[in-house]
Amino acid sequence: MPYLAEKLTALEIEKITKPGWYHDGAGLYLQVNGDGKTRIAKSWIYCYTLRGRQRAMGLGSYKIFSLAEARIKALECRRMCYEGIDPIDARRARKAQAALEAVKGVTFKHCAEKYIAANKTAWRNPKHAAQWNATLNAYVYPVIGDLSVQNVDTGLVLKILEPIWATKAETAGRIRGRIEMILDWARVRGFRTGENPARWRGHLDKLLPARSKVRRIKHHPALPYEELPAFMAKLRAEDGVAARALEFLILTAARTGEIIGAVPAEFTNKIWIVPAERMKAGKEHRVPLSDRAAAIADKMMTEFGEAHVFPGGKAGKPLSNMAMLKVLARMNRSDLTAHGFRSTFRDWASECTDHAPEVVEMALAHTIDNKVEAAYRRGDLFNKRIILMNDWARFCASGDERKVVPMAQQG
Repeated sequence: MPYLAEKLTALEIEKITKPGWYHDGAGLYLQVNGDGKTRIAKSWIYCYTLRGRQRAMGLGSYKIFSLAEARIKALECRRMCYEGIDPIDARRARKAQAALEAVKGVTFKHCAEKYIAANKTAWRNPKHAAQWNATLNAYVYPVIGDLSVQNVDTGLVLKILEPIWATKAETAGRIRGRIEMILDWARVRGFRTGENPARWRGHLDKLLPARSKVRRIKHHPALPYEELPAFMAKLRAEDGVAARALEFLILTAARTGEIIGAVPAEFTNKIWIVPAERMKAGKEHRVPLSDRAAAIADKMMTEFGEAHVFPGGKAGKPLSNMAMLKVLARMNRSDLTAHGFRSTFRDWASECTDHAPEVVEMALAHTIDNKVEAAYRRGDLFNKRIILMNDWARFCASGDERKVVPMAQQG
């Protein structure tokens, strides 16, 4: 590669065709590429050494920048080197800043909506996107929704989290994680740079106490099992789809979402098979039905014959997830929740029966935390659960039978 020490002139540059590097002085070079005949490309290169490192920086094509303009650009680079600034790094920083300026109108809310749209098809629970939107609308968007996603910093994240970190620890933890994922998405898409201010480990964990130290676990209000038979007698006297759904929920120790989403195809031979997508653990669950539970399901399917076993007020729609709470309110038991009856069932099984704990846990469709135990437990203990659920049904029916309305008379 030849280096010429003489100063270049505009006329000389026009005549040069031979590939090589031609020195104009003070680190500025004309680089000529091509075959020297029909294909000739000329560009400016500035070579410099900074902190012991040799670098070459392109300054643009000769067709765009004249010799005089190239010398001005080289002078700017020399001045930066004199001040200890690397010209290449400075140019990269300017380009990054320009890119951010170009997208500074991209708001956090815009990124959040794009993130949800991109990921909701992979979420197991269809309600997951609704939960994201609900928490973002309630807690996040009022603070940073309309701000540029690049401007979201630690102070703003803390402004969202600190008011609820101690009082709503579970919700606050989910919100922090969601903000972190949205900001990571925005960074990968080029809408922001820098560290993620919502990151927990090594960042927010230095500013906020661990949730395990502030969390106060609030259990779902549960009815003492001793009071259940009398309660069930009163419940059976209530009419309506919601009352039967609540009774069925209690008899099967199931969750609300599993009940209201039930369809006729899931029932056969006194067995209810809940598909994986409606189970919290994401695994299909077989539920043995006692005589009373099976009778409720049969009556609902026979009487309504709709898409859902427990239909709602609107045609083709399932029962609302609030409907069973309204039944409890009508019975003057607003102190209870539908989910709490699972605790009632568990307490009864532990205190009043000899059924093995693993059978009870399987009936509740709880996941096994111990991975070794989970690997060895391959069955679902179905035959043992048949006995358990029949015992539970008999206990539920052991109240004042005179208050029980026969199935044929119930609405």
